[in-house]
Amino acid sequence: MLELRPFNTLGGAHHGWLDAHHHFSFAEYHDPQRMHWGNLRVWNDDIIAPGTGFPQHPHRDMEIITYVREGAISHADNLGNTGRTEAGDVQVMSAGTGIAHSEYNLEATPTKIFQIWIIPNEGGLPPSWGAKPFPKEGRDGFVTLASGKAGDNESLRIRADARLVAATLKAGESAEYRLDSGRRAYLVPATGAIEINGLRAQARDGVAVEDEAVLRVTAIEDSEIVLVDLA
Repeated sequence: MLELRPFNTLGGAHHGWLDAHHHFSFAEYHDPQRMHWGNLRVWNDDIIAPGTGFPQHPHRDMEIITYVREGAISHADNLGNTGRTEAGDVQVMSAGTGIAHSEYNLEATPTKIFQIWIIPNEGGLPPSWGAKPFPKEGRDGFVTLASGKAGDNESLRIRADARLVAATLKAGESAEYRLDSGRRAYLVPATGAIEINGLRAQARDGVAVEDEAVLRVTAIEDSEIVLVDLA
C-alpha cells in the first residue's frame, strides 16, 4: 500500500524567517489522520532565512534527525556541543532526559532542512548529539545515514527501531530498498520527481508505505530521495 501525500496538502505556516511545512500534526497544525506513521512522529520541511533560526529550546525523550538539503545549519546545546552541518550531511540529537539547543542559519542564503522526529525505544537515557558528512555524490543506491538497527556501523546511531537512508539518482536511474515483514516506510523526494512501485511523486511530496516488501524507485528527473524504515 502506497499513500501519496502531496506537498500542497501538508500543514504549516510562514513565519517570515521560517517557511514551515508539516507532514504530520505539529505546533498549530492538527490532523487526526496524520499524527504519526509507526514510530515516526514528525517530518518537517523547513526553509530558514539567512541570519535567523531557532533560539535555545528544550527537548526530551525524542530522537531528532536533521537532514540538510541546501545551505547549512549551526547547532549549539547546553552540553557544550557545537557544529555546522552542510547540505547532504546529517546531525542526530538523542534528547533523552533533556537537552536544550539552538539551530541557526548563519549563511548568506536560505537553508533548507528536513527535521525528522522518531519515538525512542526507551526513555530516560542520557542526552547526546552527533553529526557526520555524507556526500551526495556516489549515492547510486540507498545509503544508510542514521540507524538504531544492528549492523549499521557506519551510520550515526539513534535509539529507535528505525533507519534513515538516502539516494541521489540521475534521470532514468533506479534503486531498490527492501522492507522486512511488518515494517513501514515514509519517503520524500527532496528534489526532482520519482516513480515508486508505479506511483509518481514530486519533490517534497510524502509517500507513506505499508505492506510492501520491495520498493523500486526510479528517477523521472535528477532526484534526491530520503526514506525512513520504521517499526
